[in-house]
Amino acid sequence: MALFVDDCSRCGANEITFDVMGAIPAGSRGADWTKRFEVFVSCRRCRRSSTFLLEIYRYENRDQFDDPKAFKENNNLNETFRSLGVLSVKDQVRTNPPEHVPDDIKAIFLEGTTCMAVGCWNASSTMFRLCLDFATRPLLPSDASTQPQPNARQRRDLGLRIPWLIEHGKLPAELRDLVSAVREDGNDGAHAGTLRETDAEDLLDFTVLLLERLYAVPGRLSAAAERRALRRTPQDR
Repeated sequence: MALFVDDCSRCGANEITFDVMGAIPAGSRGADWTKRFEVFVSCRRCRRSSTFLLEIYRYENRDQFDDPKAFKENNNLNETFRSLGVLSVKDQVRTNPPEHVPDDIKAIFLEGTTCMAVGCWNASSTMFRLCLDFATRPLLPSDASTQPQPNARQRRDLGLRIPWLIEHGKLPAELRDLVSAVREDGNDGAHAGTLRETDAEDLLDFTVLLLERLYAVPGRLSAAAERRALRRTPQDR
């Protein structure tokens, strides 16, 4: 039986030995040889089970575990694999952000969907509001601009800023009917802690739609324009 040493998320033991009960392939990352496996183990202290996501880091051992029997032999998996953590409810299927979203907003969005996966509605809503805050602040006119200016509260409060941006053509008018998903700052989950699953889902839907309009659609149009230009560029013969 193969062995693996790591911390146990069930009993809290540090650097405890696990008996490997089985494993299945879980794809690879980057180079094909960096294979991943979901490994089912039993802790020698509490005897409870966990499933670790392990990734091969030793190139010379890249093919050793293609045969499932290798997980039943007397192998120390730490000599071949690095741990990517324990699989849990947080690894349920998540909603991915629209394409072409900036990396900082993408990271916040994924944190929000992770919170949703574990039923933390207030935390997820706070993350989605932060996505909206990051995405809409650059749309506000500068103080020195001759364009119509929002008042101080509209600049500060997301729940007031978005309707102002829609009214002044900075955001699509089609979002108007859904804007109620974004509450004013003094009435949202970050302050009151009262949001429900339906509130978080409404805010997720609004966030996805807004990010689609701000980033995905322009990104796709730009990519299409580049492809068109390439098709019309004379090719060297």
